[in-house]
Amino acid sequence: MERDAARTEEEWRERLTPEQYQVLREQGTERPFSHPYAVTKDHGSFRCAACGAELFRSDAKFDSGTGWPSFTEPAVADAVELREDRSHGMIRTEVVCRRCGSHLGHVFDDGPAPTGLRYCINGVCLVLDRDE
Repeated sequence: MERDAARTEEEWRERLTPEQYQVLREQGTERPFSHPYAVTKDHGSFRCAACGAELFRSDAKFDSGTGWPSFTEPAVADAVELREDRSHGMIRTEVVCRRCGSHLGHVFDDGPAPTGLRYCINGVCLVLDRDE
């Protein structure tokens, strides 16, 4: 996957809402249950709100009860990049959009079969391209 053209932080601020900027570019987190994608059952592709890259498909989405959209796997394996995150006194695995480098959320090993993974993604980081 090709990297998105480098943007300045000012360009990102102009392109994104304040909440999206805080989560995507400053590694923030939205409040649980604050975004409709946490509970939507609509079918389609979930794309990066910053660059439009396809990240997850609805057939990999499940209700984790955590208040954030959760997926068992990315739509394409190389759509996301995993990084060690030692912030907040914990060791976690951060999920980042490979194309633009934006923070999406974290992945945990407490998900359902077949992968056993839970990609816990902030809803403001996603745009749902609904199937017709």
